Amino acid sequence: MYKLCVYVPEEALEQVKSALFAAGAGRIGCYDSCCWQVKGFGQFRPLNGSSPYLGQQGKVEQVEEYRVEMVCDDAHIHTAIKALRESHPYEEPAFDVWQLSDIALIG
Repeated sequence: MYKLCVYVPEEALEQVKSALFAAGAGRIGCYDSCCWQVKGFGQFRPLNGSSPYLGQQGKVEQVEEYRVEMVCDDAHIHTAIKALRESHPYEEPAFDVWQLSDIALIG
């Protein structure tokens, strides 16, 4: 099992989440479309050679984005990452993937 975290501008939030859910991410037991999200501010500066969705080359840009977290099982993680990249408007979407451990509770 993995945890996937991605930063998404508000106008693309639902399309990216829908693509991830359709690819198999966000399933916990008998539930699907599970995620956690919070609004914050991202910052970046497009460099020469970039083709930014927002902002201009050489200028620091700050934008409201959502941090979206969800789990994804081993069988779907590669499909989910592909769906993330295809549905996200940024040229280089910022995301993290962590492999999770299965910890059994005793007692």
